[in-house]
Amino acid sequence: MPVNTNPPASDAPQRQFVFMNEGRLQEAPTVRHLLRCLEPVKTVDFCESILVRFLGDGALYALPVIDASAKPVALVDRRHYIEFFSKPYTRELFGRRSILELLDYEEYQNSAPIIVEDSCGVDDVAQIIIDAGMQHMVTGFLVSNRGRYLGVANGHDLLKIITERKQAELYYLAHYDSLTGIPNRMLLGDRLNQAPRDAERRGSLVALLFIDVDRFKHINDSLGHSAGDAVLRKVVERLNASARRADTVARLAGDEFVVLMADLTDPADVDLIAQRVVHSMREPIDLLGHSLVATVSVGSAIYPGDDTRISALLGKADAAMYEAKARGRNGYRKYAPGTAKYNPASVIMENDLRQAIERDELELYFQPQVELASQEIRGIEALVRWRHPERGLVPPMQFVPIAEESGLIVPLGEWVLRQAFRQVKSWQEQGMPTPRIAVNISALQFRQRSFPEFLKARLAEYEIEPRLVELELTESVLMQNVDDVLQTVEDIKALGVSLAIDDFGTGFSSLSYLRRFPIDRLKIDKAFVRDIERTPVNESISRAIVALASSLSLDIIAEGIETQSEKSMLEQMGCTEGQGYLFAKPLSADDIVAWFTSHRKNNA
Repeated sequence: MPVNTNPPASDAPQRQFVFMNEGRLQEAPTVRHLLRCLEPVKTVDFCESILVRFLGDGALYALPVIDASAKPVALVDRRHYIEFFSKPYTRELFGRRSILELLDYEEYQNSAPIIVEDSCGVDDVAQIIIDAGMQHMVTGFLVSNRGRYLGVANGHDLLKIITERKQAELYYLAHYDSLTGIPNRMLLGDRLNQAPRDAERRGSLVALLFIDVDRFKHINDSLGHSAGDAVLRKVVERLNASARRADTVARLAGDEFVVLMADLTDPADVDLIAQRVVHSMREPIDLLGHSLVATVSVGSAIYPGDDTRISALLGKADAAMYEAKARGRNGYRKYAPGTAKYNPASVIMENDLRQAIERDELELYFQPQVELASQEIRGIEALVRWRHPERGLVPPMQFVPIAEESGLIVPLGEWVLRQAFRQVKSWQEQGMPTPRIAVNISALQFRQRSFPEFLKARLAEYEIEPRLVELELTESVLMQNVDDVLQTVEDIKALGVSLAIDDFGTGFSSLSYLRRFPIDRLKIDKAFVRDIERTPVNESISRAIVALASSLSLDIIAEGIETQSEKSMLEQMGCTEGQGYLFAKPLSADDIVAWFTSHRKNNA
């Protein structure tokens, strides 16, 4: 009998909404978004005609079966069907029998299909497939409307649409400031890159206002961070009210903001908006029984008059802002030739990072990757750390973006590879059994034409077996200049080095590139692992990724495992390896040796 898995109807339909790109809300999709129209098989059709359809169309995973009233009754799996008819005399015995007779044949062992109504939401369908044990990931499930067959849907498409929703959520988190809800540095960067191109096409101008809250540290120190956050939210409210509708108000960091004025025709508008911003802040803010005034200093620069390079334009607006501060704060200055360039923290950090790479002052830490079932060590991931002489340990999220923006990511990546290989050789000389070592490769480093040769030379220099090395790439690396990337990938694979897709599911997640590129492993991003036992969408995506990896014969590893329940759930769904704080935090080279010894002793 078929399985009817329609969710119970409510008294009134509940419309659900999800975040799409750029923070837009869109109604949550139903199974109709997954529907594929496929001509069904009737219960009276001969088995041989169905076999001919399968043999004639290799793209068919399964065929739906309906009865005389168009009610779906079965979904015939391609592989199982062909395997059954490959047995001796089976075609002669069953070829002229109806499919219904075959489905009733005890030895055929046909499993009941999943049947859902077309109004069923994708989250409900995902849960249904999870409960069914994921066997319908490739074969698919049947879709009906009031009991009548409409079409079929498959798990790959389900994974895609759920992943797109999660991507939209991650996009929002990555591109919008969590405190104020306005665009952050990353999204501002995208719009800054686009604005000059639009201005050239339209014959217009682009202006930047660089805004800093005066004495904000004093507000934080005297009233506390919660009060400081409230002030920043109020500042943003006033910035939005002062800016034009078409302007982008973004938060760079801390108490620094930028207003991007695109499609500008009159430079006088820049002065008008800047003065409006300054004046809007003079109204007192009522906060926790206090009435305080949070003034701002504003600087401006205009493209193309002040500079044709957008990064330099931002620097000049920044310099003008510091000129306003030098003149007593609570004011506005336009950039003018000769305005002293101020070295903001990011520029200082860039110079310090450059010296740290040149002077070999960085450190490598290592995080184990273990087999979930046996707890055996399968690999280690090399992670770069920077212990600044004054700032202490600088988190990667602070210095890696600066390295990427400045181009230092290439020498930094080369340093990491050298140090990782040097450490592997040192461990081998100590007689320590060495698992594979995983190293993250940035997009800029990977796209260097000389990268495969650099990798080959370093393998030879440190006498490292290529099979011990795994390079981790993000999905976006593979999606640009595909032919060049494919050549680089093939050159690397020719060396014997394996490749993994890091943060899988947060990027493009296209099945086509997984088939085209010789990838060895998928890494489930920690965003999908966190609270997986309490977050159905994370569970759905993780299960789908595991099933997808299995169907493509790829290895699978989950990162960011912090709890035993997360590990148990991932292991139950078929994920074979994992890394995260549950097993070990990133450790120094000496500490990882001690951890290996202790881990092997405890799991002997």
